[in-house]
Amino acid sequence: MITKQHIVALGAAGILAAASPLFAHHSWPVDCSTPVTVTGTVAGYTWANPHVMIGLEVEGDDGTIERWTVGGPSLNRMSDNTWDRDTLKPGDVITGTGHRFLDGSNVLKLAKVVMADGSEMVLYANC
Repeated sequence: MITKQHIVALGAAGILAAASPLFAHHSWPVDCSTPVTVTGTVAGYTWANPHVMIGLEVEGDDGTIERWTVGGPSLNRMSDNTWDRDTLKPGDVITGTGHRFLDGSNVLKLAKVVMADGSEMVLYANC
């Protein structure tokens, strides 16, 4: 016999199942034990939700250029820190500190950005 409680339980389970991609989205797979700092030249800058993404060309110790992707928070949070779509342009040099993806790829969840003029912005205070 199907009761009202069964219907409510099934409805709640359906809502949770539908919302699970939202929870997964905010799970950055990063190594929180070791912060990484990279300085590079902006090659691209995507001002869009859900996260602002910056492409960097970083010179390695051997002189080769490594391509990095460094990610910040949402547009609203970036705007609250005085950034907009014109804050960066290709050729700008920035330093990003953050946490690298667990798979070892050249991707950082940014904790802080330092601009060429020395101004800083904290993006994610904790890992």
